[in-house]
Amino acid sequence: MKHIVVLTGAGMSAESGIKTFRDADGLWEGHDVMEVASPQGFEANPELVLEFYNQRRRQLFEVKPNAAHKALADLESEYKVTIITQNVDDLHERAGSSTVVHLHGELLKARSTFDENDVVEWKTDLILGDLCNKGHQMRPHIVWFGEAVPMIEKAIAICETADILLIIGTSMQVYPAASLMHYVTPNTPTYYIDPKPNLDSSKQVTVISEPATTGIKKWIELLSK
Repeated sequence: MKHIVVLTGAGMSAESGIKTFRDADGLWEGHDVMEVASPQGFEANPELVLEFYNQRRRQLFEVKPNAAHKALADLESEYKVTIITQNVDDLHERAGSSTVVHLHGELLKARSTFDENDVVEWKTDLILGDLCNKGHQMRPHIVWFGEAVPMIEKAIAICETADILLIIGTSMQVYPAASLMHYVTPNTPTYYIDPKPNLDSSKQVTVISEPATTGIKKWIELLSK
C-alpha cells in the first residue's frame, strides 16, 4: 500500500470558516502576532493571550470539516495516509483521518507552564487560576514564535517514508515546517495545492493553483490515472 504524506496549512481549513494565520496587514484578529503568539506576549499579558485562544477554541465548535478534509480521510481506504499539519484545529480528526501529526500544537489541549510534557485535553475556556497538578498555571498547547517544534523530528522521519507528497494550503514560508518537503526521497511525486502557490511546477512538483476543496478533486483525478 502506497504511503501518501500530506502537509497542510491554514488554507486547508479556510473553507471551513477558520481564518488564515495573518491578514494582509500582518495582524492576527487585530493583534500583533507577537502579543498573542510568543512567550514574551504571554508573560506581558497572560489574560489577553488566554482570551485570544479561548475565542479560537470557541470558534472550533461552530465550524465543520470541509470537502477537502473528508477527501483525505476517504483516501485511507486505498492508501496509507499520514497528515502533518500546521493547523491547531481538529478538523482532520473530525473528518475521519486516523493519523494526524500537529506540528504547532492543538487548540483542544492545554499544558503546564512548568512542564511542557504535562498536556491535557481542554475544551472549555482557559483562565488565570487554572493550574496543573503541581500548582502551575496552564497555557494553550500551542507552539509559539521562538519555541522549539517538538514534533519536527517525527515529521521528518515520516516524510522520509513517503511514496507521494501532497502539500495543501500552506505558504511554504514558515520554518521548520516549510523544510519538510526536502526530506522526501529524490523523485518522489510532489503535488502542491494552493490558490497563490509559492512553488513552481517542475519535473518533481505539480502545482494546482486552486483552493483546497476544488484542488483536491483535480489531484485525485491525477492520482487515479
